[in-house]
Amino acid sequence: MRNGPFLRRREALSLLGWLPAGASAATAGTGAPPDQPVDMRPIPADSGSLYPSMERLAARRDYSHSFLSDRFQSVEEYQTEGRKILLNAFGYTPPRIDPKAEVVDRRDLGEFIREKIVFSTTPDFRIAAYLHLPGNAKGRVPAIVDLHSHGGMFLFGKEKVIDFGTNHPAMVKYHKENYAGRPTATALVRRGYAVITIDAFPFGERRLMMPEDAGYGWERSRYSIQDVEHLNAKCRRKESTIVKSLMYAGMTWPGIVAWDDMRTVDYLTTRPEIDPDRIGCVGVSLGGYRSLLLSGLDDRIRAGCVAGFMSTVRPMIQRHMDTHSFVHFIPAVHANLDFPDVVALRAPKPLMVLQCSRDGLFPPAGMKDSVTKIAAIYKKAGAEDAFTSRFYDVPHIFNLAMQDDAFAWFDRHLK
Repeated sequence: MRNGPFLRRREALSLLGWLPAGASAATAGTGAPPDQPVDMRPIPADSGSLYPSMERLAARRDYSHSFLSDRFQSVEEYQTEGRKILLNAFGYTPPRIDPKAEVVDRRDLGEFIREKIVFSTTPDFRIAAYLHLPGNAKGRVPAIVDLHSHGGMFLFGKEKVIDFGTNHPAMVKYHKENYAGRPTATALVRRGYAVITIDAFPFGERRLMMPEDAGYGWERSRYSIQDVEHLNAKCRRKESTIVKSLMYAGMTWPGIVAWDDMRTVDYLTTRPEIDPDRIGCVGVSLGGYRSLLLSGLDDRIRAGCVAGFMSTVRPMIQRHMDTHSFVHFIPAVHANLDFPDVVALRAPKPLMVLQCSRDGLFPPAGMKDSVTKIAAIYKKAGAEDAFTSRFYDVPHIFNLAMQDDAFAWFDRHLK
């Protein structure tokens, strides 16, 4: 009789799917605590013994707001509902304001002009950007929003995609490892595009600095490699603190990033040199994630290219959580939308997804399934030919072959 209520509780938990892997009502008499799994063999998962529960919970999600569900027949309805879900989850919709842009430096480098600009994306954030303009342009030119990556490097942001001729040694190394030695913003302006890149929060000139490190100063050109490594390690350790602080402030990190990227498009459309009907975006890794969000949310992006960031979500849960930054996680969104559903909110507009077959940040099956799902969405939207996807036999990188394919694709859609 003493075990009766306990058995009933275990049976109820089992029916609800709340028992750990291997646990059942039949084990109640073993003396084991009700929350201890019977099968204690190592589970190859980032969340260890909790993974089976995570997987069961994830299996109940059917991405009900995917365009492939029966919920939507029109793309317009899908876009409206999907974007509403994203913006609500961001917890961050400050008022849209006049950017009040200032050009603080302008250099004519012959083949192109480089401007350093500061402008407002919200009443609280005034951010720095570089705008590159082709040197001999006639009339309005197409533009690219070049979205820098993460790479564990907080001290630099926009500089990750720019070749200044003389680059900080930390950026020389970064360019080689992440962009095969060819920063994309400089390559694109040489191809005839206006290119803008900002510091995403909290990178570059928006980085975290602790009081005890004030002696290093703010000017990064004076930093040694050792200084960069020391200060960057501080930023990396504080990433979770930043996320927790933002959550307590009622907002999210990806919400701030996506909002700033959309407001960057606002600024581009104020420039007389730029054709507002020929704007694209591109990025790798975090930049690919930013491109995924910007492409899905902003109709002014005529051509969106996502590199080194695409998978279905569920296969990532087992072994691809520790490989990602907190910036890639939006609360509750994936109850309704998978990553392919988010980027495909831009359908039927042109979309390119470039993937690295040996990318350790994503599960191979998830990468393959994601492009299959996007292709199906574009087919349902009547725009099958507007979606392009390619795999490259490389690790996580935006190498020259990938860049060349992306740039040629932009030429077809924006020139």
